Amino acid sequence: MALDKPYKDVPGTTIFDAEQSRKGYWLNQFCMSLMKPDNRERFRADERAYLDEWPMSEAQKQAVLARDLNRCIGLGGNIYFLAKLGATHGKSFQQMAGSMTGMTEEEYRDMMISGGRSVEGNRHVGEDGSAQAHRQPQGSSTKAGL
Repeated sequence: MALDKPYKDVPGTTIFDAEQSRKGYWLNQFCMSLMKPDNRERFRADERAYLDEWPMSEAQKQAVLARDLNRCIGLGGNIYFLAKLGATHGKSFQQMAGSMTGMTEEEYRDMMISGGRSVEGNRHVGEDGSAQAHRQPQGSSTKAGL
């Protein structure tokens, strides 16, 4: 019996539930490995070789290599684990969040200071607000952005 997941109707939001946790287990374990200086050094020296040590899907590995945090989240990544990836490359959480929204760090900061995105048009998938998928840069972040 499938669980009812009404939160799937929230635009621009992926809820890290049990299903996402299972899907992203190895991706998140890889990110946690970056807490150790030796692992960060190994990853920076040869990213693909280090990723290949983990039983992640190819899509997950490609998302990490592209620094596509939105895709990583869609593939089961948890933002708190993914923050280790950003930190490995000297990026703040604010810089990472900006890259996920298509904004500069300053634009993202200013938006959050002024109260964040409006809920108008963003309560359900299919409305026309700023958080709707058709208004997002999903997949457009680059290594330079993260």
